[in-house]
Amino acid sequence: MRPSPSLWLGCLLMSTAVSIAQPREQVLRGAQVNERAVIELLSVEAPQAPVDSALRGFGPAVRAPMDRAAHGGPGKASLLITFPTDSAELPAESKMAIDVVGRALQSDKLAGLSFKVEGHADPRGSAERNFVLSQERAEAVVNYLVSHHGILSERLTSVGKGSAELLDSKHPDAPENRRVTIVTGRN
Repeated sequence: MRPSPSLWLGCLLMSTAVSIAQPREQVLRGAQVNERAVIELLSVEAPQAPVDSALRGFGPAVRAPMDRAAHGGPGKASLLITFPTDSAELPAESKMAIDVVGRALQSDKLAGLSFKVEGHADPRGSAERNFVLSQERAEAVVNYLVSHHGILSERLTSVGKGSAELLDSKHPDAPENRRVTIVTGRN
């Protein structure tokens, strides 16, 4: 018995959707927050694309298309930087993680780049309070980077995301929903 065309098409679409699904965003925590990892994730410069060998020697070099994700970082690093409940005060363990970020932002590889610091909150509390709290937390990280690491304030922008972008929607109060994400831009 042959499968119906609609069943075959449905299976094909499902397998394609699974194969192109985005991987779950990695949240660096504890010992994973190191300079090398942060630099790698925030780096967006990819090496020069290889010359297409079929066109070598015939006029100007033509570069083959590149997959940026395979050569440079995603330009985004999510860090588990926690805060006390209903507070934007940085505890000591969070400061240690931000110290690593500060050193990474001073690296040659990240020079000339600007960064958006996004604060996230879990959905406990009102949406309005979570938005304000996430903005205050992002500002606390930016202020710490500027005051303790000499990062130019022009390179950093703070953005509150509230609880709109949960990483673990099955467990709304999961720690990875209370994170700081740093997104790379260009100056």
